[in-house]
Amino acid sequence: MAPPHGNDTDTSGCESRQTQTRRAVIAGVAAVGALAAAGCTRVATAAGTDGGDLLQRLRAQGVVRLGIAGEIPFGYIDKDGHLTGEAPELAKAVFKRLGVREVQPVPTEFGSLIPGLNSQQFDVVAAGMYVNPERCEQVIFADPDYQMLDSFIVRKGNPKGLHDYRDVVAKKARFATGTGYAEIQYAVEAGYKESDILIVPDQVAGLNAVEAGRVDVFAGTALTTRAVVRKSAKAEATRAFAPLVGGKPHVDGGAFAFRSAETKLRDAFDVELRKLKKSGELFRILRPFGFTEAEMTGLTAKELCGGGQSG
Repeated sequence: MAPPHGNDTDTSGCESRQTQTRRAVIAGVAAVGALAAAGCTRVATAAGTDGGDLLQRLRAQGVVRLGIAGEIPFGYIDKDGHLTGEAPELAKAVFKRLGVREVQPVPTEFGSLIPGLNSQQFDVVAAGMYVNPERCEQVIFADPDYQMLDSFIVRKGNPKGLHDYRDVVAKKARFATGTGYAEIQYAVEAGYKESDILIVPDQVAGLNAVEAGRVDVFAGTALTTRAVVRKSAKAEATRAFAPLVGGKPHVDGGAFAFRSAETKLRDAFDVELRKLKKSGELFRILRPFGFTEAEMTGLTAKELCGGGQSG
C-alpha cells in the first residue's frame, strides 16, 4: 500500500533487497531472502519508443517478474514460502488473461521499487503502491485497483474523541504513525509539528504504543488498522475518514506501476483490469486480504497523477 510520502530513495541492489521492509509484519522472512537472491538478474530492456515491446517478450518467455515489498496484505511471501497478497493475486489473474502463464516475485525494500523497476530488476511493481504526482514523473501507473481512507488506532472507547487529524491537533494528542507513511504529511498539513510525531516501524508497533499508553493515537490505512486491532482488548480502530490535502478530502488509490516506455503493457493491463472490475472478480480476489466493497474504486491514474500521467 503503499502509502509513503516524499522521495522513494534508491537503495536498489541485491544486498538491499534482503533487508527489512518499511513495515515489518512479514511472514516467511527467510523465504523472502532466498527469493531476493534469486531475483538479482536483470530483465531485458524494452526496445523502441512505440509503446514498448515488453508484453510481447513476456508472452514469449511465459513469466513476468513482480517487484514486491514484503508487506502484508499487499504483496508478500507467506509462511510456506508462497507468493501472495492482493497485488500478486491480481497480477496472476491479469497476466494469465494477457497470455503470461507465471509470475515470479522479486522482493525488495519499498523505497527500491521504482528504482528497481527503472533499472530493469523486474517488469512491474505489484505492491499496492499509492499513485501520486511525484511517482507519476518516474513511472506510469495502471488505474487503481483499490482506494483507501485513513483510520486511527485509539484506546477502547476513544476517550479523547479523535476522529481526524484536526482533532489530534486541537486536543494536543500524542501522535504516532509508521516509517515513511503518507499519514505523516497529512498530520503536518493539519498543523501537527513533524518533530513531535513518534515514528514506529509498522501498525503492530503502533498498536503496542497505544496499548502501552505511550501515545494517544496511531494513524494508518483503514485496512491495516482494522486488521491489527481485531484481537486487542485495549484498543480499537476509528471510523475511516478522508484526510485533507489542500483543504479538500483526499482518497488514495493503489495501483501497478510500469516503466514509462511500456504504455502497450500498461494499456493492455488496464483493459483486463476493467473487465475484472465490471464482473466483480476483482473484489473476489481482494476480499480475502481484508478489502471491502467500499474500497473498490473508479478512480483513474490520471486523476491521482494530477493530470501528469504519461502515455
